[in-house]
Amino acid sequence: MKNYVVKLGGHALDSLSVHSPVLVALASDVIALRDKSTNVIIVHGGGPQIGSLLDAVGVASHFHEGLRITDEATMEYVAMALGQVNLHLVAALNQAGLVSVGLSGADGSTLVTSALGPPWGRVGASPKVDTGLIEALWRTSATPVMSSIAVDESGELVNCNADAAAGALAGALNAQSLVLLSDVDQLLADPLDESTALTSVTGAEVRHLLEAGNAREGMRPKMIAALGALESGARRVVMANGSRPHALRDALSGTIPMTEVLR
Repeated sequence: MKNYVVKLGGHALDSLSVHSPVLVALASDVIALRDKSTNVIIVHGGGPQIGSLLDAVGVASHFHEGLRITDEATMEYVAMALGQVNLHLVAALNQAGLVSVGLSGADGSTLVTSALGPPWGRVGASPKVDTGLIEALWRTSATPVMSSIAVDESGELVNCNADAAAGALAGALNAQSLVLLSDVDQLLADPLDESTALTSVTGAEVRHLLEAGNAREGMRPKMIAALGALESGARRVVMANGSRPHALRDALSGTIPMTEVLR
């Protein structure tokens, strides 16, 4: 069996309706992979949903290096928003015929990490992964759908960036592919010039872009996660725009704009 990790985030999660063409197509794509003896775990973020909830309760959103600054109070709202995203996502995938089980990184202590502290607060990166619960679900032919909430060594909640969570899972599961689906088509060599889109890039080239400051804001944690996944066991990383129906299928086949990161 091959293992795939699919991260869904950004505006790819704009619609969580059971009728969402994106989610119906995603379910179909995962079913097709399972029919080819491939295990899949879906990891999701929920930045827009977190932002909307914080706006509703009058809490300002702040970011540093692409990561949401998360104090103790904000952590509770993050957990609330991601829990809601998880429920709706699982319901939609099940309705579309994909047997799915929702969970967070706190379940089974699957994701354990320390909070980074100032200026990020309760934000975590590079979690340790226990694959036992995921593999148990795979044995039942269920597809795990995991929010990126983690815990620290004391059992306190940590807001783990979803890209970082997916990258760590891909490494721990020796994934054939980590697929990062968000709301951008490709990595740009120059973030201000769409004509510099990269179809294929090596880990060394990604490090250069990070050091030069050309992988900015939300792209920065994606590329750090890609490097971490490749260094810890994943075979390849593919990034594409998940707001397109069948983005998973088409990113893997290279028939839509995408960036592949290779060792």
